[in-house]
Amino acid sequence: MTKIKETSTNFANKKALADECPEIYASNIVGGQWALAICCYLINGKMRFGELKKSLQNITERMLTLQLRRLEEDKIITRTVYAEVPPRVEYELTEIGYKLKHIILEFEKWGIEHKELIAKDIHNKE
Repeated sequence: MTKIKETSTNFANKKALADECPEIYASNIVGGQWALAICCYLINGKMRFGELKKSLQNITERMLTLQLRRLEEDKIITRTVYAEVPPRVEYELTEIGYKLKHIILEFEKWGIEHKELIAKDIHNKE
């Protein structure tokens, strides 16, 4: 996951769109497949890194770490480190992160409907 150079046209276009449109701003924060998936799992409560890794079977540890850091920077999740041996770290949605719950549930509903529509369309073509 590389950062876009702040001097690039792509960066300027992305920033201009996000400044003009709150929907684009929001999708830039949780728009990636991993960020949204992480939020989906954390809606049910706190999880440790290993639990998230197990739940997101195809994500690499590096990508999970990067996504968790980015979500923490964006104030979507909090990271709590417990002073234990070995150290225990838990991730949880913040108050603003939990506000994604109804949006994620609507996405789920829309996704199911769209899958069924596409499947029906494929079936009708056969």
